[in-house]
Amino acid sequence: MSKLHLLNEITTVVKMASGNYDETKLALYLDDLLSTYTIEAKDEIDVNESNEDLLKMYINAIKLENYSLTTITNYQYELKRFINFIQKNLLRATTADIRQYLAVQNHLKSGTIATKLTIISSFYNWLVQEEMLLKNPTAKIKTPKTPKRLREGLTIEELEIVRESCDTLRQRALIEVFYSTACRLSELRSLNIEDINWQDMSVIVFGKGSKERKVFLSFKALYHLKRYLKSRTDDCEALFVTERRPYRRMTNRGIQFQIDKIEQAAQVSKSLTPHVMRHTFATLAMDAGIELADLQHLLGHENPATTLRYAPVSEERKRDAFKKYHVQ
Repeated sequence: MSKLHLLNEITTVVKMASGNYDETKLALYLDDLLSTYTIEAKDEIDVNESNEDLLKMYINAIKLENYSLTTITNYQYELKRFINFIQKNLLRATTADIRQYLAVQNHLKSGTIATKLTIISSFYNWLVQEEMLLKNPTAKIKTPKTPKRLREGLTIEELEIVRESCDTLRQRALIEVFYSTACRLSELRSLNIEDINWQDMSVIVFGKGSKERKVFLSFKALYHLKRYLKSRTDDCEALFVTERRPYRRMTNRGIQFQIDKIEQAAQVSKSLTPHVMRHTFATLAMDAGIELADLQHLLGHENPATTLRYAPVSEERKRDAFKKYHVQ
């Protein structure tokens, strides 16, 4: 019997059941109809697109959506891991396959597993939008609960200790620019000397999704940045460069290595990372009374809820607000 004949029979059965729709009755009708057929899965060679082709098309799609290079790299890496695990065409992956992939990684933190699920889900949403699949196999998988952690930055005292622990002009300039601008590591690394507007004491950075925003340099940051730049003898355009020839832009790892050296010298109670400096800017600004909307734009947050995480950090700020605004 031809496929067209089978489809006609299924249509007839559905019409029979639709007059007084009953899910159990419909299932019985279809089971009776299909019992006369032998149903086999298509061979892998019948799938039009290979995993490599699907991944390439998806990566090209998110590039057009202005995903950051870091995000694209992470998505590509994670999806390749998933492909290697399931050992089948991506169009044939089931909910069970994805659950099993996540389950074998239970040694990871719930936040990391949630990120993996987000990446896989985004990929399958794209396949559905491109009409390569009817439904997303991750739809029934719940995102793991992640503990809510307060964003913790340095205190003013700890910040001063970190400043005094810098051993070179470059280290001090890094700390001051990180703190003043609240830049992410990738944002600071990509800055060039010509990006600095010395008169306006500002710099344009490109954040997630290549979104442009203006950040500002304090007098202290400008002072230490100028000292560092005057000490350089290279002609590299990058704002922060390597110490040895051939002079070139510092890598993310190179910047982190310098921050690690400062942390070892400072011996403060908290870990010191570029993101901690970003948190320090946010928490100290909140303590000083900055409006949430202003902080959101300075940090480059698209969602106000992300900025709101910094609001409950300071108990002292809550106490001061109560004393100031509570009407007796």
